[in-house]
Amino acid sequence: MTEAYIYDAARTPRGKGRPDGSLHEVTSLALSARLLNAVKDRNGLDGHAVEDVIWGNVTQVMEQGGCLARSAVLASDLDQSIPGLSINRFCASGMEAVNLAANQIRGGAGQAYIAGGVEMMGRVAMGSDGAAIAIDPSLAMKTYFVPQGISADIIATEYGFTRDEADALGVESQRRAAEAWAEGRFSRSIVPVLDQNGLTILDHDEYMRPGTTIEDLAKLKPAFKEMGEVMPGFDKVAMLKYPHLDRIDHIHHAGNSSGIVDGAAAVLIGSKEWGDAMGLTPRARIRATAKIGTDPTIMLTGPVPVTDKILRESGMSIGDIDLFEVNEAFAAVVLRFMQAYQVSPDRVNVNGGAMAMGHPLGATGAIIIGTLLDELERRDLSTGLATLCIASGMGAATIIERV
Repeated sequence: MTEAYIYDAARTPRGKGRPDGSLHEVTSLALSARLLNAVKDRNGLDGHAVEDVIWGNVTQVMEQGGCLARSAVLASDLDQSIPGLSINRFCASGMEAVNLAANQIRGGAGQAYIAGGVEMMGRVAMGSDGAAIAIDPSLAMKTYFVPQGISADIIATEYGFTRDEADALGVESQRRAAEAWAEGRFSRSIVPVLDQNGLTILDHDEYMRPGTTIEDLAKLKPAFKEMGEVMPGFDKVAMLKYPHLDRIDHIHHAGNSSGIVDGAAAVLIGSKEWGDAMGLTPRARIRATAKIGTDPTIMLTGPVPVTDKILRESGMSIGDIDLFEVNEAFAAVVLRFMQAYQVSPDRVNVNGGAMAMGHPLGATGAIIIGTLLDELERRDLSTGLATLCIASGMGAATIIERV
């Protein structure tokens, strides 16, 4: 089997996903093409050097509709002979794009791919594409559907996480992200976004709130308490599914949940033979990939069973992993991962995460793979695992190993 290697990982800064965000004027197409060109230029590639572009984006309507991957290829400096594939595995779309590319290379279907994703959440609102699991009563009732925020609160209730623990993790994410930016830890990966005149629109993650304190977060009201307890009363739906719970503890709010942002990320993946022909040096090997389906009501517990699966299938143990990136969709997701594996917080999301910098849905999976690789190199460590929870009850994971 042909091995798949990472040669480059790049991302844009994350802009606030609202009308006053710095990237609001930039379309999903333009941001995607900008990043494809950056990968091409950073690595001195010919326009036809890769087999395909696999691009994740979640809300596939309006400007993110059609096959955005193909549109991005045509808008970029890549050759028109490169096709383009758009995929959607909700929050893991960017990671699934990377994993799919790696597995195609392993299977002999091409020697190199650009994979990643984009989400312009300030321009194309989350949920604006509709979703059968949320709006079709036949499925919503069968699966005991509740919104993700309620699911996060169910995790907190089920596994005993408190508001103070969640807030502390939110504050720590802000501190770590600010420190990482101050020390230039993201500098290798960041591709500034420019306007048509070459002037910088954004060169940093603007969602961050450095200096956030526990006292600041204590003032915030739980974001999902009313929809859970009053209208439309999702807590009752959850307790029908989980009758052992006599209540749902609503602990999540904007300070300990992921931010709505705009952004894109890309990873250049290829075989060793292809890299040698291009004069490129591989940075890491994609050692293993995995995905799994989980309970769709509690929904966000996927990082634990998918980690069990990827470790089992690769013959590894949790102790073989040096660093972890666990997407900070909600604080309880990360708290549950650390609880399940008794992993030290000093090895998880060491540069902060989505609670501080935001979660551009279709891009985040590729972002955390790149962040993990950069940090393994910075610390001269070997092996890392990236994982995400996924809407509708799924999980995805990737293990990378430096070479």
